[in-house]
Amino acid sequence: MKLNISGIIPNGTKNGLKINNLLLDIKPSALNLKIKLLTDTAKMPKKSHPTDACFDFYADLMSDSKYGHPANEEASIFYIKPHETKMIRTGLAFEIPHGYWMAIFARSGLASKQGLRPAQGVPVIDEPYRGEIMIPLHNDSDETRIIHHGDRICQFTLLPYFDTNLIQVDELSETDRSKNGFGSTGMKWYIQH
Repeated sequence: MKLNISGIIPNGTKNGLKINNLLLDIKPSALNLKIKLLTDTAKMPKKSHPTDACFDFYADLMSDSKYGHPANEEASIFYIKPHETKMIRTGLAFEIPHGYWMAIFARSGLASKQGLRPAQGVPVIDEPYRGEIMIPLHNDSDETRIIHHGDRICQFTLLPYFDTNLIQVDELSETDRSKNGFGSTGMKWYIQH
């Protein structure tokens, strides 16, 4: 027996997911993400591999004004001093599908080797935003870093959001952890000895 389920990515075999001798033929549905190139020099986001979770954003440094024309060659380089944040253009605007938001992450090599990451950790782009995606790139290192036009500067994926009802209550249910917070699960040894 085969059952088609749309929109779920299997953790099982290439041909489907087997549960209690029932083979589910799972075909993930793809989202359509509309992208507008705002400049002649902007680059479409790309994945290095088809199975990567995120698409790379590229620096669009050749435009001398908002949605403008290519600037001179010197404008194609940005210097980010130690512990400084600079806004880096992508030259892209998006129409994010209903029910999703864009999560922007640091590129692992850029963050670990160069100390460059989005300033606010994981920038959040909400569904209705239609302006240019600008990346506040922060230099955590003690050396000046250079960004060239066309460099990969960060990566993004789309994630679903859920309607949430906020309910004010007088009491919360009890748990084993209760109010124990930061590092509390690692503190038991110190408390006992």
